[in-house]
Amino acid sequence: MKNINIYGAGLAGCEAAWQAVRHGAHVTLYEMKPHKKSPAHHSDTFAELVCSNSLRSAEITNGVGLLKEELFRMGSLIMESARKTQVAAGGALAVDRVLFSEYITDKIRSHPEIGIVEQEMTSIPEDEITVVATGPLTSDAMASYISNLIGGNSLHFFDAAAPIVDAESIDMTKAFYATRYDKGSPDYINCPMSEDEYKAFYKALTEAKTAELHEFEKGEKIKVFEGCMPVEVMASRGEDTLRFGPMKPVGIKNPATGEEYYAIVQLRRENEEGTMFNLVGFQTHLTFPEQRRVFRMIPGLENAEFHRYGVMHRNTFMNSPELLEPDYSLRANRNIYFAGQMTGVEGYIESAASGFVAGTNAAVKAAGRDPFIFPEETMIGAMAHYVARGDKTQFQPMNANFGIIPPLAQKVKGGKKFRNEAYAHRALEKADELAKILEELV
Repeated sequence: MKNINIYGAGLAGCEAAWQAVRHGAHVTLYEMKPHKKSPAHHSDTFAELVCSNSLRSAEITNGVGLLKEELFRMGSLIMESARKTQVAAGGALAVDRVLFSEYITDKIRSHPEIGIVEQEMTSIPEDEITVVATGPLTSDAMASYISNLIGGNSLHFFDAAAPIVDAESIDMTKAFYATRYDKGSPDYINCPMSEDEYKAFYKALTEAKTAELHEFEKGEKIKVFEGCMPVEVMASRGEDTLRFGPMKPVGIKNPATGEEYYAIVQLRRENEEGTMFNLVGFQTHLTFPEQRRVFRMIPGLENAEFHRYGVMHRNTFMNSPELLEPDYSLRANRNIYFAGQMTGVEGYIESAASGFVAGTNAAVKAAGRDPFIFPEETMIGAMAHYVARGDKTQFQPMNANFGIIPPLAQKVKGGKKFRNEAYAHRALEKADELAKILEELV
């Protein structure tokens, strides 16, 4: 039985370990707790939920809700624990964070094929199968090693991402496609503003509530602000600052009327299919409710559906499309796998899902078989393909959402709910097929 190393006993690492032993491997799981903790960790147990105890929506018409259902059907340890320790939370799945972590810790520690080594790892053996799941707060020593391994420019230490909206939720009776000075193809969606609309938006933006920083981020936040300033900070420097920056209207006319505007918000295509667009220059540290409120004041975005909100916080992550394959292995060395938020997935369940894929494939490789690629029609597969095939020049971490799943063969009438139900039905059919295959894999 071949051994697999797994670094990190967070959600991704624990899921990877569980799937690897399930498929016939022996695992040595390295975890630096309790001897050393990151600034965000407090308990000595595995799979610690360091922020909210909510795992977000339980509805399969929501991206993460669908991902949870796929994982549960395919045999996820994280989802097994979540359902056994859940607490009342309306349409969300929330858990008793202590019981959740203890359940997973007990399962991992008691498994005969998982050995635990309480030690910080600072390097990766190139000739051993290893899953690196050290999290968004990877220790400085390991982060430095990974940076050298993959090339310093491919490892980022902060998220600085603009919101992404569903293309179908943009009101194109108000917005229009155009390019500045009519140069090149009109690929940008433009949301125009009158002077009154701009001033109302500016006032709301400068008065909006920002997200609270973790204590360990406060000293480091300044570093990223200078290189990638939040839109609300830019606005605070003067009423016209945005009009000379990301909301510059110069050179843009409505192609249908020739009209020019006081300010323009531009949206740039986020994926090849054109199902998602990001707000150019709108990286932000506003709270999510405030982002909904303020950004829906932009003409054309009154009913915008957000696939991802803008974020700005410490988060070690890789430029994965340059580096990883859809099985989460490193292109330059297929013995090495990465999992968790370091890969560019965002959120508890997304991290667990990446661990599921990486752990499964580590076991498959140990058995001498070809990679097991999860289909893009599933949310777990779509996340893996986003990580491996996303935009190399503008890659940012992403939550599970329907914008990354390949379009349906036929257009679904009745709006977003019915469309998402169709996506979910297709995905869960695939997940049920995968569950049977995984039972017999290796």
